[in-house]
Amino acid sequence: MLNFTKVALRRGPRKLLDDVSLTIYPGWKLGVVGRNGTGKSSLFALVLGQLTTDHGEVSLPKNIEIASVAQETPALPLPAIDYVLDGDAELRMLERTLAEAEAGHDINAIAHCHDRLNAIGGYAARARAGKLLHGLGFSGGEQEQAVADFSGGWRMRLNLARALMCRSELLLLDEPTNHLDLDAVIWLQDWLIHYPGTLLLISHDREFLDAVCSHTLHLEGGGAVLYSGNYSQFERLRAEKLAQQGAAYEQQSRRMAHLQSFVDRFRAQATKARQAQARIKMIEKMTLAAPAHLDSEFSFEFPTPERLPSPMIQLDGVRAGYADKPILGGIKRSIQPGDRIGLLGPNGAGKSTLVRTLAGELAAQGGELKRDPYLKIGYFAQHQLEQLDPAASAILHLKRLDPAASEQALRDFLGGFNFRGDRALEAIAPFSGGEKARLALALVVYRTPNLLLLDEPTNHLDLDMRHALELALQAYAGAVILVSHDRHLLSTACDKLWLVADGRCQDFDGDLDDYARWLVSRHRAPDSSAAEDSGPSARDQRRSAAERRQEAKPLRDRQRKLDQDMQKLSKRLAEIEAALADPALYEDAQRGRLSKLVQEQAALGKQLGEVEEQWLEVSEQLEA
Repeated sequence: MLNFTKVALRRGPRKLLDDVSLTIYPGWKLGVVGRNGTGKSSLFALVLGQLTTDHGEVSLPKNIEIASVAQETPALPLPAIDYVLDGDAELRMLERTLAEAEAGHDINAIAHCHDRLNAIGGYAARARAGKLLHGLGFSGGEQEQAVADFSGGWRMRLNLARALMCRSELLLLDEPTNHLDLDAVIWLQDWLIHYPGTLLLISHDREFLDAVCSHTLHLEGGGAVLYSGNYSQFERLRAEKLAQQGAAYEQQSRRMAHLQSFVDRFRAQATKARQAQARIKMIEKMTLAAPAHLDSEFSFEFPTPERLPSPMIQLDGVRAGYADKPILGGIKRSIQPGDRIGLLGPNGAGKSTLVRTLAGELAAQGGELKRDPYLKIGYFAQHQLEQLDPAASAILHLKRLDPAASEQALRDFLGGFNFRGDRALEAIAPFSGGEKARLALALVVYRTPNLLLLDEPTNHLDLDMRHALELALQAYAGAVILVSHDRHLLSTACDKLWLVADGRCQDFDGDLDDYARWLVSRHRAPDSSAAEDSGPSARDQRRSAAERRQEAKPLRDRQRKLDQDMQKLSKRLAEIEAALADPALYEDAQRGRLSKLVQEQAALGKQLGEVEEQWLEVSEQLEA
């Protein structure tokens, strides 16, 4: 599929790749890992032909269909679903050719177009695009909105959907989960597992890499080492290799003992809740993998808080939301010192709204919310990077927080976040997203909070920095509330899970695998009462479930009827396709029958597409 032969690549004075030779075979799902700046994105640019090698050769099969995610999205008036459909170039070409053939009454060209459209699933293309958008979090109404109406993060989701729409043989994805929530990450993971082509994936989400990848390519120091297996297998093999080299044995022993103390302490404190047991397993997994991160450039700790009040925050019947849009109601929660709480829930259900309410950025709309006078919050928001001053240096950002601190103390602190030497004195405007994210996190750490509110803190952070954050959170004495699409961080940092869904916030008694199953059941059986809390009686719950089933019955009946219609249409289309494959049909005597079959094929294909769209709409109504 893809060959690199003695490839060398420089960017300015730096040599990113040096004498790299490797072969990637068809069907592989290859995770490309390595520190920022080791050449991961440049390797993709070589494959796409956007860069040329300084030496050596990159070779691919001729006429191979390659898909990748565009980094820019123009503010187009085009509906989102049509923008995604444009990802299938052959489909759009056939549609244009068919329109021209129909205008010129060219029966042979019309027959050829319909035959090819049927072969590539063109009649169901709009429904396929709708499913992609639905999986990435777009509602039915949003799919018809103009591309220009969406924010930057949602436009990146559109670019991802457009790349997935392409019937590619080779798919290149560079950090595809950065703009997704956990639900969309789980959906994309399942889609990629079933992707039939060859995949090259750059990601800093280790659970995602573990689930999707069959091989791992590690870039380091200009070299590229290919490992068989997913990220965890690569990590173990690399740890063994470093151990065999005797690398930093004493440091390794100290780190392992430090981590083991977390395992022992947590095992003694943990309840039998499934998420607590899952966290024990994740910490033990971290202990095994620790040697692979011994040469990390990052090492920091959260300072010990001066006070740990109890409770830190008490919520009694709190309603949260916006003036014109209530989101959550009836919240009865308390946050205690040492709590490790992960927030789960569908996109738009109110996780960030709850975090902003706890942080005081949003006033509670009702109920009572009490904060202890000694509460000190460290809040990392989703858009924290936008609050940084691009003209200021990392040291100046800290100086503004603590004018009395010495420059050496600030330099020492920033060193743990890999801002060393002159880098700590440079204006941050040209910094990468990862560097800005590290600085934003450093500012949160420096404030010595006793409650951490972290809303997607790992966006733009590489694997080494994520590992350092996991270690710091393990040692942190205060409380943590975390929203993240990084399941590894959720598993290692949290021993309680709250489910934010259907206007409520309640305990989730399960682990992240259970949450993935909950999402599937929610999509397949929207009348489920899985999200009900223990408040209503069993009788009330049965009555409520019966009412929901009764409300859903007309929609379910409609869905079954549409299923039957799709089966009939697909069967007839298959019969027509078989008839059109008969060479005798194209003789002059059969011209009338050929024309009739072609017209029927076109009409049935259009009808099938309409029925599939109706099925999607009914399914969304059932889900709602």
